[in-house]
Amino acid sequence: MTNEALDTLLTALYVKIDGEIVEERWRGRPPQLTDSELVTLAVAQSLLGFHSESRWLRFARKSLSPMFPYLPKQPGWNKRLRAALPLVKKAIWMLAVDTDFWSRSSGVLP
Repeated sequence: MTNEALDTLLTALYVKIDGEIVEERWRGRPPQLTDSELVTLAVAQSLLGFHSESRWLRFARKSLSPMFPYLPKQPGWNKRLRAALPLVKKAIWMLAVDTDFWSRSSGVLP
């Protein structure tokens, strides 16, 4: 996948996720990586086939730093991702329901 195609995919994913998922309110200082950004990166990790979080984070730091200037280290990533699991599930569900395959296979539409 070219850098241009990856940027387009991530931008579209972020806009969809940020528009559909209600972001939690944080007390105190806002996080450097928003929930929408975290979920976008988690979904992108899955879509791009990265099974190893350490490899994903290395790739993201190297290739995605212009779009995501702050990425936590692996322990922080794991902690935030576990805490955001309901949002990740909601995002995956939202994306699945939007596909034509979902509509045909689930019997929702003829």
